[in-house]
Amino acid sequence: MKKFFLFVWEIVKVAMVSAAIIVPIRYFLIQPFFVKGASMEPNFHDREYLIIDELSYRFTPPVRGQVIVFRYPRNPQEYFIKRVIGLPGEQIQIKDGKVIVYNEANPEGLTLNEKYLPNDLMTFNQDDMKVSVGPDEYYVLGDNRGASKDSRYFGIVNKSFITGKVLFRGWPVNEITVFNQNY
Repeated sequence: MKKFFLFVWEIVKVAMVSAAIIVPIRYFLIQPFFVKGASMEPNFHDREYLIIDELSYRFTPPVRGQVIVFRYPRNPQEYFIKRVIGLPGEQIQIKDGKVIVYNEANPEGLTLNEKYLPNDLMTFNQDDMKVSVGPDEYYVLGDNRGASKDSRYFGIVNKSFITGKVLFRGWPVNEITVFNQNY
């Protein structure tokens, strides 16, 4: 009987140590995320399993081109995945299906070279519009511009809504990828 209790005590100790390690990692460093929908195709597909880095944005701001997960501004219970296009203090113009960024370095505007998009998604139908991005705000777009609810639909995303950036794709197995900062 004593051996049984020693065995149970060992299991309890392993579970407690595991929880002490896993819980802080899960709640403060990384978070799992399942892609829902086609808004980020062809780069991210429905039902892919991703790991989100929740720590980096506590020390450095998001960078244009990074793929982020954030709470949907109109319903913070939902999470969305999109690509950062506009940074704080910039103006974003969508004209003739192209994204143009106006900032201090490019006061006349710079048409984005979105090398992460295939040629058939490089342009998209959208009325001519120009939006100013405020402090601690980001303009985000889905990669599948024709099928994405993004900043064109719900507006600019405040940094406080951003959960983190995509770090790792773990499913499907044949698509396992580690993402660096420069997508």
